[in-house]
Amino acid sequence: MIHSPKKLHLELGVPKDEKIPIKLLDKIIKAGAGKTITNPTSVGKKTILVTRKIEQRAIIARNSEGLKHGSSV
Repeated sequence: MIHSPKKLHLELGVPKDEKIPIKLLDKIIKAGAGKTITNPTSVGKKTILVTRKIEQRAIIARNSEGLKHGSSV
């Protein structure tokens, strides 16, 4: 399984008690694996090398965001 609880927090340098900003997840997904991005927020590392694992975890985190709040589609 790809998703490991709080692993993405560790890789991005975001404290475990804070949410990962959606803007950061979107930028990681848009950049794709192999690219280096700058963090558009003030939380976490300033520059991030996007690996395939980080990209996959960001996609899962982004897609599961709506599920946590019980939204209906």
